[in-house]
Amino acid sequence: MTEQQIQQQYQMARERYASLGVDTDKAIATLEHTPISLHCWQTDDVMGFESNAGLSGGIQTTGNYPGRARTIDEVRKDLEFVKSLLAGTQRVNLHEIYGDFGGHFVDRNQVETMHFQSWMDWAKSVRMSLDFNSTSFGHPKSGNLTLANPDPAIRQFWIEHTKRCRHIANDLGKAQGDPCIMNIWVHDGLKDITVERRRYRELLAASLDEILSEELPHMKSCVEAKLFGIGLESFTVGSMDFYEGYCATRKVIYTLDTGHYEPTENVADKVSSLLLYVPELMLHVSRPIRWDSDHVTIMNDQTLDLFKEIVRAEALHRAHIGLDYFDASINRIGAYIIGTRATQKCLLQALLEPLDILRKYEDNGQGFERLALLEEMKSLPFGAVYDYFNFKNNVPVGEEFIAAVQQYEKEVTLKR
Repeated sequence: MTEQQIQQQYQMARERYASLGVDTDKAIATLEHTPISLHCWQTDDVMGFESNAGLSGGIQTTGNYPGRARTIDEVRKDLEFVKSLLAGTQRVNLHEIYGDFGGHFVDRNQVETMHFQSWMDWAKSVRMSLDFNSTSFGHPKSGNLTLANPDPAIRQFWIEHTKRCRHIANDLGKAQGDPCIMNIWVHDGLKDITVERRRYRELLAASLDEILSEELPHMKSCVEAKLFGIGLESFTVGSMDFYEGYCATRKVIYTLDTGHYEPTENVADKVSSLLLYVPELMLHVSRPIRWDSDHVTIMNDQTLDLFKEIVRAEALHRAHIGLDYFDASINRIGAYIIGTRATQKCLLQALLEPLDILRKYEDNGQGFERLALLEEMKSLPFGAVYDYFNFKNNVPVGEEFIAAVQQYEKEVTLKR
Protein backbone atom coordinates (compact mmCIF):
# COMPACT_ATOMS: atom_id res chain seq x y z
CA MET A 1 0.00 0.00 0.00
CA THR A 2 1.06 3.56 -0.53
CA GLU A 3 1.54 6.04 2.31
CA GLN A 4 -1.57 7.89 1.17
CA GLN A 5 -3.69 4.72 1.23
CA ILE A 6 -2.49 3.79 4.72
CA GLN A 7 -3.32 7.24 6.07
CA GLN A 8 -6.68 7.44 4.33
CA GLN A 9 -7.75 4.04 5.58
CA TYR A 10 -6.61 4.89 9.09
CA GLN A 11 -8.58 8.13 9.08
CA MET A 12 -11.76 6.28 8.11
CA ALA A 13 -11.12 3.67 10.79
CA ARG A 14 -10.39 6.36 13.33
CA GLU A 15 -13.74 8.03 12.64
CA ARG A 16 -15.62 4.73 12.75
CA TYR A 17 -14.20 3.79 16.13
CA ALA A 18 -14.71 7.33 17.43
CA SER A 19 -18.44 6.96 16.72
CA LEU A 20 -18.38 4.27 19.44
CA GLY A 21 -16.31 6.38 21.82
CA VAL A 22 -13.02 4.61 21.10
CA ASP A 23 -9.83 6.66 20.70
CA THR A 24 -7.60 4.82 18.22
CA ASP A 25 -4.65 7.15 18.82
CA LYS A 26 -4.77 6.26 22.51
CA ALA A 27 -4.97 2.55 21.70
CA ILE A 28 -1.92 2.82 19.44
CA ALA A 29 0.02 4.70 22.11
CA THR A 30 -0.79 1.99 24.67
CA LEU A 31 0.28 -0.72 22.22
CA GLU A 32 3.55 1.09 21.52
CA HIS A 33 4.46 1.18 25.20
CA THR A 34 3.38 -2.34 26.18
CA PRO A 35 6.49 -4.57 26.11
CA ILE A 36 6.52 -8.04 24.61
CA SER A 37 9.41 -10.24 25.69
CA LEU A 38 11.01 -12.18 22.82
CA HIS A 39 12.11 -15.66 23.89
CA CYS A 40 15.72 -16.20 22.83
CA TRP A 41 15.21 -19.96 22.52
CA GLN A 42 13.26 -19.64 19.26
CA THR A 43 16.55 -18.77 17.53
CA ASP A 44 18.31 -22.05 18.31
CA ASP A 45 15.67 -24.66 19.28
CA VAL A 46 16.37 -24.38 23.03
CA MET A 47 19.96 -25.60 22.73
CA GLY A 48 21.75 -22.86 24.69
CA PHE A 49 25.50 -22.62 25.20
CA GLU A 50 26.16 -24.81 28.20
CA SER A 51 26.50 -27.93 26.06
CA ASN A 52 25.21 -29.26 22.75
CA ALA A 53 22.89 -31.83 24.32
CA GLY A 54 19.50 -30.45 23.31
CA LEU A 55 16.28 -30.80 25.22
CA SER A 56 15.14 -33.15 27.94
CA GLY A 57 12.76 -32.92 30.86
CA GLY A 58 9.35 -33.23 29.28
CA ILE A 59 9.78 -30.74 26.42
CA GLN A 60 10.72 -31.15 22.78
CA THR A 61 11.41 -29.05 19.67
CA THR A 62 10.34 -30.54 16.35
CA GLY A 63 11.62 -29.78 12.85
CA ASN A 64 15.00 -29.29 11.22
CA TYR A 65 14.60 -26.12 9.15
CA PRO A 66 18.05 -24.79 8.19
CA GLY A 67 19.57 -21.70 9.76
CA ARG A 68 19.55 -22.39 13.48
CA ALA A 69 21.64 -19.93 15.49
CA ARG A 70 24.75 -21.67 16.83
CA THR A 71 26.53 -18.94 18.79
CA ILE A 72 25.67 -16.03 21.03
CA ASP A 73 26.56 -13.61 18.24
CA GLU A 74 24.16 -15.38 15.87
CA VAL A 75 21.37 -15.33 18.45
CA ARG A 76 21.88 -11.61 18.98
CA LYS A 77 22.10 -10.88 15.27
CA ASP A 78 18.78 -12.68 14.72
CA LEU A 79 17.12 -10.81 17.58
CA GLU A 80 18.35 -7.47 16.28
CA PHE A 81 16.92 -8.24 12.85
CA VAL A 82 13.60 -9.32 14.36
CA LYS A 83 13.44 -6.07 16.31
CA SER A 84 14.03 -4.07 13.13
CA LEU A 85 10.78 -5.46 11.67
CA LEU A 86 8.61 -4.84 14.72
CA ALA A 87 6.88 -1.74 15.98
CA GLY A 88 6.36 -1.15 19.68
CA THR A 89 8.53 -2.19 22.62
CA GLN A 90 10.37 -5.50 22.86
CA ARG A 91 12.35 -7.15 25.62
CA VAL A 92 14.51 -10.29 25.41
CA ASN A 93 13.87 -13.31 27.61
CA LEU A 94 16.94 -15.44 28.44
CA HIS A 95 17.24 -18.92 29.90
CA GLU A 96 20.24 -19.52 32.16
CA ILE A 97 21.79 -21.92 29.62
CA TYR A 98 22.31 -18.93 27.27
CA GLY A 99 25.09 -17.49 29.42
CA ASP A 100 28.37 -16.33 27.92
CA PHE A 101 30.52 -19.10 29.38
CA GLY A 102 33.59 -18.41 27.26
CA GLY A 103 33.79 -21.96 26.01
CA HIS A 104 34.11 -23.37 29.53
CA PHE A 105 31.65 -25.61 31.34
CA VAL A 106 30.00 -23.80 34.24
CA ASP A 107 27.68 -25.97 36.27
CA ARG A 108 24.29 -24.59 37.11
CA ASN A 109 25.01 -24.18 40.81
CA GLN A 110 28.07 -22.08 39.93
CA VAL A 111 26.59 -19.62 37.46
CA GLU A 112 27.21 -15.93 38.19
CA THR A 113 26.28 -12.50 36.89
CA MET A 114 29.60 -12.22 35.07
CA HIS A 115 28.37 -14.89 32.66
CA PHE A 116 25.70 -12.44 31.52
CA GLN A 117 27.74 -9.24 31.47
CA SER A 118 28.03 -9.34 27.68
CA TRP A 119 24.25 -9.75 27.48
CA MET A 120 23.83 -6.64 29.62
CA ASP A 121 26.23 -4.71 27.39
CA TRP A 122 24.45 -5.89 24.25
CA ALA A 123 20.98 -5.14 25.64
CA LYS A 124 22.05 -1.61 26.50
CA SER A 125 23.42 -1.09 22.98
CA VAL A 126 20.12 -2.15 21.36
CA ARG A 127 17.93 -0.51 24.02
CA MET A 128 16.15 -3.64 25.12
CA SER A 129 15.52 -4.85 28.65
CA LEU A 130 16.23 -8.44 29.66
CA ASP A 131 14.10 -11.03 31.42
CA PHE A 132 15.40 -14.31 32.80
CA ASN A 133 14.60 -17.97 33.55
CA SER A 134 16.22 -20.62 35.67
CA THR A 135 16.86 -23.85 33.71
CA SER A 136 16.02 -27.15 35.38
CA PHE A 137 15.94 -29.37 32.29
CA GLY A 138 18.71 -30.87 30.14
CA HIS A 139 21.17 -31.64 32.96
CA PRO A 140 22.54 -34.90 34.47
CA LYS A 141 20.87 -33.95 37.78
CA SER A 142 17.51 -33.12 36.20
CA GLY A 143 15.96 -36.56 36.16
CA ASN A 144 12.26 -36.55 36.94
CA LEU A 145 12.51 -34.37 40.05
CA THR A 146 14.53 -31.25 40.85
CA LEU A 147 13.18 -28.88 43.52
CA ALA A 148 10.83 -31.65 44.66
CA ASN A 149 13.51 -34.34 44.80
CA PRO A 150 13.59 -36.37 48.05
CA ASP A 151 17.38 -36.57 47.75
CA PRO A 152 18.64 -33.54 49.76
CA ALA A 153 21.80 -33.23 47.65
CA ILE A 154 19.92 -33.07 44.35
CA ARG A 155 17.31 -30.74 45.78
CA GLN A 156 19.93 -28.41 47.24
CA PHE A 157 21.75 -28.30 43.90
CA TRP A 158 18.63 -26.90 42.23
CA ILE A 159 17.82 -24.57 45.11
CA GLU A 160 21.31 -23.08 44.78
CA HIS A 161 20.90 -22.81 41.01
CA THR A 162 17.61 -20.96 41.32
CA LYS A 163 18.90 -18.65 44.04
CA ARG A 164 21.83 -17.72 41.83
CA CYS A 165 19.46 -17.07 38.92
CA ARG A 166 17.45 -14.67 41.09
CA HIS A 167 20.63 -12.77 41.93
CA ILE A 168 21.57 -12.62 38.25
CA ALA A 169 18.08 -11.33 37.41
CA ASN A 170 18.42 -8.71 40.13
CA ASP A 171 21.72 -7.53 38.68
CA LEU A 172 20.19 -7.42 35.18
CA GLY A 173 17.32 -5.32 36.49
CA LYS A 174 19.63 -2.96 38.33
CA ALA A 175 21.84 -2.48 35.27
CA GLN A 176 18.91 -1.74 32.95
CA GLY A 177 16.98 0.40 35.44
CA ASP A 178 13.93 -1.77 34.86
CA PRO A 179 12.88 -4.81 36.91
CA CYS A 180 13.91 -8.12 35.36
CA ILE A 181 11.08 -10.65 35.36
CA MET A 182 12.45 -14.08 36.31
CA ASN A 183 10.33 -17.15 35.69
CA ILE A 184 10.73 -20.37 37.65
CA TRP A 185 9.45 -23.47 35.88
CA VAL A 186 10.46 -26.97 36.87
CA HIS A 187 9.38 -30.08 35.00
CA ASP A 188 9.09 -32.21 38.14
CA GLY A 189 6.75 -35.16 37.74
CA LEU A 190 6.45 -38.90 37.26
CA LYS A 191 5.57 -41.12 34.31
CA ASP A 192 3.42 -43.52 36.28
CA ILE A 193 1.24 -43.69 39.38
CA THR A 194 2.68 -42.23 42.60
CA VAL A 195 1.61 -42.65 46.21
CA GLU A 196 3.65 -39.62 47.33
CA ARG A 197 1.84 -36.64 45.84
CA ARG A 198 1.72 -34.73 49.10
CA ARG A 199 5.37 -35.41 49.92
CA TYR A 200 6.63 -34.08 46.58
CA ARG A 201 4.46 -30.98 46.83
CA GLU A 202 5.61 -30.29 50.38
CA LEU A 203 9.18 -30.48 49.15
CA LEU A 204 8.51 -28.15 46.20
CA ALA A 205 6.79 -25.60 48.45
CA ALA A 206 9.65 -25.72 50.95
CA SER A 207 12.25 -25.32 48.19
CA LEU A 208 10.42 -22.35 46.72
CA ASP A 209 10.03 -20.75 50.14
CA GLU A 210 13.78 -20.95 50.67
CA ILE A 211 14.51 -19.61 47.17
CA LEU A 212 12.10 -16.69 47.44
CA SER A 213 12.91 -15.74 51.03
CA GLU A 214 15.46 -13.10 50.01
CA GLU A 215 14.08 -9.73 48.98
CA LEU A 216 15.75 -8.51 45.77
CA PRO A 217 14.59 -5.04 44.70
CA HIS A 218 15.46 -5.06 41.00
CA MET A 219 13.72 -8.25 39.91
CA LYS A 220 10.32 -9.92 40.09
CA SER A 221 9.92 -13.67 40.54
CA CYS A 222 7.11 -15.68 38.97
CA VAL A 223 6.30 -19.39 39.03
CA GLU A 224 4.78 -21.44 36.22
CA ALA A 225 2.33 -24.33 36.36
CA LYS A 226 2.14 -27.20 33.89
CA LEU A 227 -0.28 -30.01 33.07
CA PHE A 228 2.31 -32.69 32.31
CA GLY A 229 5.55 -33.29 30.44
CA ILE A 230 6.52 -35.83 27.80
CA GLY A 231 7.59 -38.92 29.74
CA LEU A 232 6.04 -37.46 32.92
CA GLU A 233 2.40 -37.98 32.09
CA SER A 234 0.85 -39.30 35.31
CA PHE A 235 1.82 -36.67 37.87
CA THR A 236 3.04 -33.08 37.79
CA VAL A 237 4.18 -31.64 41.11
CA GLY A 238 3.78 -27.98 40.07
CA SER A 239 0.25 -28.22 38.77
CA MET A 240 -2.28 -25.41 38.36
CA ASP A 241 -3.92 -26.07 41.72
CA PHE A 242 -0.55 -26.25 43.50
CA TYR A 243 0.58 -22.88 42.17
CA GLU A 244 -2.80 -21.22 42.65
CA GLY A 245 -2.51 -21.90 46.36
CA TYR A 246 1.20 -21.12 46.50
CA CYS A 247 0.97 -17.77 44.72
CA ALA A 248 -2.13 -16.71 46.62
CA THR A 249 -0.60 -17.41 50.03
CA ARG A 250 2.90 -16.12 49.21
CA LYS A 251 1.80 -13.21 47.00
CA VAL A 252 3.97 -14.34 44.11
CA ILE A 253 3.41 -13.60 40.41
CA TYR A 254 1.61 -16.45 38.63
CA THR A 255 2.75 -17.43 35.12
CA LEU A 256 -0.05 -18.38 32.74
CA ASP A 257 1.41 -20.37 29.85
CA THR A 258 -1.37 -20.78 27.30
CA GLY A 259 -0.11 -24.24 26.36
CA HIS A 260 -0.08 -25.71 29.85
CA TYR A 261 -3.72 -26.57 30.32
CA GLU A 262 -6.32 -28.98 28.99
CA PRO A 263 -7.09 -28.20 25.32
CA THR A 264 -10.74 -27.44 26.16
CA GLU A 265 -9.86 -24.97 28.94
CA ASN A 266 -10.15 -21.26 28.26
CA VAL A 267 -7.06 -19.74 29.84
CA ALA A 268 -8.67 -16.29 29.64
CA ASP A 269 -11.21 -17.37 32.23
CA LYS A 270 -8.43 -17.81 34.79
CA VAL A 271 -7.28 -14.18 34.58
CA SER A 272 -9.90 -12.48 36.75
CA SER A 273 -9.88 -15.24 39.36
CA LEU A 274 -6.11 -15.17 39.76
CA LEU A 275 -5.94 -11.38 39.87
CA LEU A 276 -8.12 -11.38 42.98
CA TYR A 277 -5.39 -13.20 44.89
CA VAL A 278 -2.00 -12.74 43.20
CA PRO A 279 -0.16 -9.44 42.68
CA GLU A 280 0.57 -9.79 38.96
CA LEU A 281 0.52 -12.21 36.05
CA MET A 282 3.20 -13.33 33.64
CA LEU A 283 1.74 -14.38 30.28
CA HIS A 284 3.58 -16.96 28.16
CA VAL A 285 1.80 -16.72 24.81
CA SER A 286 1.90 -19.88 22.73
CA ARG A 287 -0.43 -21.97 20.54
CA PRO A 288 -1.28 -25.47 21.72
CA ILE A 289 -2.67 -27.71 18.98
CA ARG A 290 -2.32 -30.99 20.82
CA TRP A 291 -1.72 -29.72 24.34
CA ASP A 292 1.69 -28.05 24.82
CA SER A 293 2.84 -28.31 21.20
CA ASP A 294 4.31 -24.78 21.25
CA HIS A 295 3.24 -23.82 17.75
CA VAL A 296 3.79 -20.23 16.61
CA THR A 297 1.27 -17.86 18.14
CA ILE A 298 -1.43 -16.71 15.74
CA MET A 299 -4.42 -14.43 16.08
CA ASN A 300 -6.93 -17.04 17.19
CA ASP A 301 -9.88 -17.00 19.57
CA GLN A 302 -7.86 -18.19 22.56
CA THR A 303 -5.26 -15.44 22.28
CA LEU A 304 -7.91 -12.81 21.55
CA ASP A 305 -9.91 -13.90 24.59
CA LEU A 306 -6.82 -13.72 26.79
CA PHE A 307 -6.00 -10.12 25.92
CA LYS A 308 -9.60 -8.99 25.92
CA GLU A 309 -9.92 -10.31 29.46
CA ILE A 310 -6.72 -8.54 30.54
CA VAL A 311 -8.02 -5.22 29.17
CA ARG A 312 -11.59 -5.73 30.40
CA ALA A 313 -10.22 -6.46 33.87
CA GLU A 314 -8.19 -3.22 33.67
CA ALA A 315 -5.12 -5.30 34.44
CA LEU A 316 -2.68 -4.47 31.67
CA HIS A 317 -0.45 -2.79 34.26
CA ARG A 318 -0.45 -6.06 36.24
CA ALA A 319 0.42 -8.34 33.33
CA HIS A 320 3.81 -9.03 31.75
CA ILE A 321 3.74 -10.42 28.21
CA GLY A 322 6.24 -12.89 26.79
CA LEU A 323 6.29 -15.31 23.89
CA ASP A 324 7.03 -18.99 24.49
CA TYR A 325 7.13 -21.33 21.52
CA PHE A 326 9.92 -23.12 19.68
CA ASP A 327 9.12 -24.14 16.13
CA ALA A 328 12.01 -25.58 14.11
CA SER A 329 9.84 -26.56 11.14
CA ILE A 330 9.68 -23.09 9.54
CA ASN A 331 11.91 -20.04 9.20
CA ARG A 332 12.71 -19.12 12.80
CA ILE A 333 12.90 -15.38 12.12
CA GLY A 334 9.52 -15.48 10.42
CA ALA A 335 8.14 -17.35 13.42
CA TYR A 336 9.16 -14.46 15.67
CA ILE A 337 7.48 -11.86 13.44
CA ILE A 338 4.26 -13.84 13.04
CA GLY A 339 3.97 -14.54 16.77
CA THR A 340 4.80 -11.02 17.93
CA ARG A 341 2.49 -9.36 15.43
CA ALA A 342 -0.31 -11.77 16.27
CA THR A 343 0.08 -10.91 19.95
CA GLN A 344 0.05 -7.19 19.13
CA LYS A 345 -3.06 -7.59 16.99
CA CYS A 346 -4.90 -9.39 19.78
CA LEU A 347 -3.95 -6.71 22.28
CA LEU A 348 -4.95 -3.95 19.86
CA GLN A 349 -8.35 -5.52 19.26
CA ALA A 350 -8.84 -5.62 23.02
CA LEU A 351 -7.87 -1.95 23.33
CA LEU A 352 -10.39 -1.02 20.60
CA GLU A 353 -13.43 -2.46 22.36
CA PRO A 354 -16.09 0.16 23.27
CA LEU A 355 -16.09 -0.94 26.89
CA ASP A 356 -18.14 1.97 28.20
CA ILE A 357 -21.07 1.05 25.96
CA LEU A 358 -20.67 -2.69 26.53
CA ARG A 359 -20.58 -2.26 30.31
CA LYS A 360 -23.67 -0.04 30.20
CA TYR A 361 -25.55 -2.68 28.23
CA GLU A 362 -24.51 -5.34 30.71
CA ASP A 363 -25.44 -3.28 33.75
CA ASN A 364 -28.85 -2.60 32.23
CA GLY A 365 -29.47 -6.24 31.43
CA GLN A 366 -29.41 -5.53 27.69
CA GLY A 367 -28.03 -8.88 26.59
CA PHE A 368 -29.15 -8.57 22.98
CA GLU A 369 -27.49 -5.20 22.56
CA ARG A 370 -24.26 -6.37 24.20
CA LEU A 371 -23.99 -9.46 22.01
CA ALA A 372 -24.92 -7.52 18.88
CA LEU A 373 -22.17 -4.93 19.46
CA LEU A 374 -19.59 -7.61 20.26
CA GLU A 375 -20.42 -9.26 16.94
CA GLU A 376 -20.28 -5.99 14.99
CA MET A 377 -16.85 -5.25 16.47
CA LYS A 378 -15.47 -8.28 14.63
CA SER A 379 -15.88 -6.61 11.23
CA LEU A 380 -14.74 -3.10 12.16
CA PRO A 381 -11.58 -1.85 10.34
CA PHE A 382 -9.12 -2.93 13.00
CA GLY A 383 -6.56 -3.89 10.32
CA ALA A 384 -6.29 -0.29 9.16
CA VAL A 385 -5.37 0.74 12.70
CA TYR A 386 -2.70 -1.95 12.93
CA ASP A 387 -1.28 -0.98 9.53
CA TYR A 388 -1.01 2.61 10.70
CA PHE A 389 0.68 1.49 13.93
CA ASN A 390 3.42 -0.17 11.87
CA PHE A 391 3.62 2.68 9.32
CA LYS A 392 3.93 5.24 12.13
CA ASN A 393 6.87 3.28 13.55
CA ASN A 394 8.68 2.86 10.20
CA VAL A 395 8.45 -0.93 9.97
CA PRO A 396 6.96 -3.03 7.16
CA VAL A 397 3.20 -2.79 6.77
CA GLY A 398 1.09 -5.87 6.09
CA GLU A 399 2.86 -8.72 4.35
CA GLU A 400 5.85 -6.56 3.37
CA PHE A 401 7.95 -8.20 6.11
CA ILE A 402 7.93 -11.51 4.20
CA ALA A 403 10.40 -10.24 1.59
CA ALA A 404 12.70 -8.87 4.30
CA VAL A 405 12.76 -12.22 6.11
CA GLN A 406 13.44 -14.04 2.83
CA GLN A 407 16.36 -11.71 2.08
CA TYR A 408 17.83 -12.24 5.57
CA GLU A 409 17.51 -15.98 5.10
CA LYS A 410 19.34 -15.81 1.78
CA GLU A 411 22.12 -13.57 3.06
CA VAL A 412 22.52 -14.85 6.61
CA THR A 413 20.80 -17.95 7.97
CA LEU A 414 21.19 -20.26 4.98
CA LYS A 415 24.95 -19.67 5.10
CA ARG A 416 25.24 -21.16 8.58
